[in-house]
Amino acid sequence: MTHIESTFSFLGLNPFLIKSLNEMGYVKPSPIQSSCIPLLLAGKDVLGMAQTGSGKTAAFSLPLLHNINVDLKFPQILVLAPTRELAVQVAEAFSVFSKYMKGINVLPLYGGQRYELQLRALRQGPQIVVGTPGRLLDHLKRGTLNLSNLHSLVLDEADEMLRMGFIEDVETIMSKIPKEHQTALFSATMPEAIRRISKRFMKQAQEVKIQSNITTRPDIKQSYWMVYGKKTDALIRFLEVEDFSATIIFVKTKNATLEVSEALERNGYNSAALNGDMNQALREQTLERLKNGRLDILIATDVAARGLDVDRISFVINYDIPMDSESYVHRIGRTGRAGRAGRALLFVEYRERRLLRNIERTINQSIPEVQLPNIELLCQKRLEQFSKRVQQQLESRDLNEYIDLLDKLYSPNDVDVKTLAAALLKMAQGERSLIIKKDLFKRPSKDFRLKNDRRYEENRSYRLRRDYRNAKDIDLYRLEVGRNDGVEVRHIVGAIANEANISSRDIGNIKLFSSYTLIELPKSLSQDLFKSLIRTKILNKSINIKLLRNVKSYDNRKNNRTVLSKEKNYKRRFSEINSNQSNNVKNELKKSFFRRKNI
Repeated sequence: MTHIESTFSFLGLNPFLIKSLNEMGYVKPSPIQSSCIPLLLAGKDVLGMAQTGSGKTAAFSLPLLHNINVDLKFPQILVLAPTRELAVQVAEAFSVFSKYMKGINVLPLYGGQRYELQLRALRQGPQIVVGTPGRLLDHLKRGTLNLSNLHSLVLDEADEMLRMGFIEDVETIMSKIPKEHQTALFSATMPEAIRRISKRFMKQAQEVKIQSNITTRPDIKQSYWMVYGKKTDALIRFLEVEDFSATIIFVKTKNATLEVSEALERNGYNSAALNGDMNQALREQTLERLKNGRLDILIATDVAARGLDVDRISFVINYDIPMDSESYVHRIGRTGRAGRAGRALLFVEYRERRLLRNIERTINQSIPEVQLPNIELLCQKRLEQFSKRVQQQLESRDLNEYIDLLDKLYSPNDVDVKTLAAALLKMAQGERSLIIKKDLFKRPSKDFRLKNDRRYEENRSYRLRRDYRNAKDIDLYRLEVGRNDGVEVRHIVGAIANEANISSRDIGNIKLFSSYTLIELPKSLSQDLFKSLIRTKILNKSINIKLLRNVKSYDNRKNNRTVLSKEKNYKRRFSEINSNQSNNVKNELKKSFFRRKNI
């Protein structure tokens, strides 16, 4: 259903909300807002599909605030969010929108915050509670959260809650609230598990689907770079030539946030890491520094950055390509906000080209390739920045005092002013040289790229690279999760890489079965890491990993048998076809024939 109005005032919201919106500069509702607000005002259940940055927070918070009973000091609206950042963001949105509605009390509940503070706030009677599933379930079990007066429930980013393994907690919470209530479910995608929840807990839900506006937004310029050389050095090159106000760099693991942040700090960039190991106070301080301009670069994982909304972000770098297309859409949705132009860059390795094609299909758009900035452009940008600094000093008031020092530094008979200026220029450039004589990055040859293209076409599943298989021993493990549990390869790769602290490149073949999974991992896996994997859960189910056998010798025997079989077959065919040729001709043909067959 679509209900498009020109301004918020035509949607039937009370004047207190309109006053807040006008003060914030909101005049024209977005498609998701103009479609959902009338439905929610009428008390209907809504199933909304829209991407990050589409304005769905206002789409559900405004109509629910309009229908709230200010005099009732009990939770009336409950919002479930997958992360603490999103919970805080949604709670702040409710507070800002209800600025002129007296008596509204909004409370965010999430893990990492002391229970005493939350219990004290709950006793004050909040009408709106926004929280993460785990902490909300804890309060329900303790009996400290009373939902008997609840009339509205919102599931925000439902697909992310499914991906993070919260879906069972969500179902438990939904089973404990009053049957007569209004439900709004919002998700960027609609997996089958989310569909089941909507059918089970929602009554005649009105479905609102807003197509991703990424493909139609020219203010987000997307591109990708095919990785070669050291990624951190390439990252610094792109940052040097890009004009940006604030940047988010997305990586896969917690350790990567620290590694990239340290590399940037060594090169003089004001950056900080954001990951799940940081306590809540430090996370909030980091985000505040990014908002007020004291921090320019944030390195974050997907989960840590969920719900992050900073208008000054103009550049998003996908340092590690996401395993699914939806995550990419969420990531680049952090830039190009509020009508501003945005830029998104994706680092892609050759073995990851399949993931790039998946992303292009999802957004229905081809992403162009860019080249690594060359040394000429790098020198030009450095010189421009240095020139600006010199110009600022030329305009400074105390410059005459330094002119008087020149007579003490040199004698006109010993050195001319130009030579002295060149010496001072060399000293002032610091570690970042203005003159780069040799480019350390070597672009792969055409033959190398063609070889990888063929390998990409041949290998359409997670496989060990040939050099890895020959160079290292690997072990075969069994995980007690499979397709019947809703598990996909990306879930397994993400869980193993994070918990075992190993690169996804070191993960070998993954074979999914209905009730279990076989996976190849490095033989060098330590006992401590193995113990941590035993306790690992995927989609809220323990994997119970077990070592089966060493597979190196098995694979080598199999490969040798295959090669010998091919060689024997080719020799037989060759002798049949060329039996009438002379010996010299046969030898030449034989060499050529076997060379073509790679034997």
